[in-house]
Amino acid sequence: MKISDFDYDLPQELIAQTPIEPRDASRLLVVDRASGRWEHRHFRDIGDYLRPGDLLVANQSRVIPARLLGERAGTGGAAEILLLAERPDLGSDHWEALVRPGRRLREGAWIVLRDSDGNPRLMAEIMGRSGAGGRILRFFMIEQPGPAASNDPYRALGVRQLIEELGQMPLPPYIHEKLRDPERYQTVYARISGSAAAPTAGLHFTPQLLDQLRRQGVRIGFVTLHVGLDTFRPVECEDVNEHKMHSEEIEVDAPTAELINETRRAGGRIVAVGTTTVRTLEAVAGIYGGHIEPYRGRTDLFIKPGYRFHVIDAMITNFHLPRSTLLLLVSAFMGKQLMERAYQEAIRERYRFFSFGDAMLLL
Repeated sequence: MKISDFDYDLPQELIAQTPIEPRDASRLLVVDRASGRWEHRHFRDIGDYLRPGDLLVANQSRVIPARLLGERAGTGGAAEILLLAERPDLGSDHWEALVRPGRRLREGAWIVLRDSDGNPRLMAEIMGRSGAGGRILRFFMIEQPGPAASNDPYRALGVRQLIEELGQMPLPPYIHEKLRDPERYQTVYARISGSAAAPTAGLHFTPQLLDQLRRQGVRIGFVTLHVGLDTFRPVECEDVNEHKMHSEEIEVDAPTAELINETRRAGGRIVAVGTTTVRTLEAVAGIYGGHIEPYRGRTDLFIKPGYRFHVIDAMITNFHLPRSTLLLLVSAFMGKQLMERAYQEAIRERYRFFSFGDAMLLL
């Protein structure tokens, strides 16, 4: 299987630069996998395709301000950190990250991070390399000298809180417009901090739409997958089978596991909101022989054409980048030929693509 077979041409103007308002005003391409037919709707109409007894499962991970701008200690040269995941297994205040300029930031180098007044607040030491070209960093707080420190608003914060104060929202590199409201890169149900990017299929939901779905008998459960490295890395090897997925932290708690099992016993459908939810549920099902049990750990599950799904009956997803693991997952779920036809239809109809773009409902 070649990654070049999962490429397509997209006009640059179809890459959404800003989120649409309101959230559920985005367009929705509804695709019936059995018949190969589709309909053009808006996301607010999604309840027309869900039934009482269905279970909507969404990823409740919250994006951290993972982009940190600093300087190289000793030289003052610019340095940038993109945090991917906290690594308590390696020690306190350890993180996995991407850094720039990578050639200059090798093991033993230090990065200084300052507040808006120019005061140094954190130091990050590069401890070594992680998989796929990343780095392991350890953060240290810098105490402020002098009597003014007693009135320092940052004084009571720990390393994690300082990172959130100093960091910026890590928008994907294809978005060039400044985001006016950082909450628009969070889902309305985001609750557990840890992602380096938003689970974007969920950005279309409003509290009112979720309430409407509950009133019509659709139940809603939540899982957690903290989005990491593979969101930023294209598949670089031509042979898809040679690509190694970066592992990400996942959790399915006991109430959600029970909701899923109840729904399946009653004949309802499991509707996954986004590829991250799909990977979470399918990874847990793979561990427990097709069943869902409470689980917390990591997964490097790579879903590509030929994969047999255990849990998911329907999926909500955005339109994904060419040559990406996300596009391979969607192809596995709906079939490559139907996926290609649907994407070409979306391009013809001028749908908006990628993180702030429109959505598909795959039934």
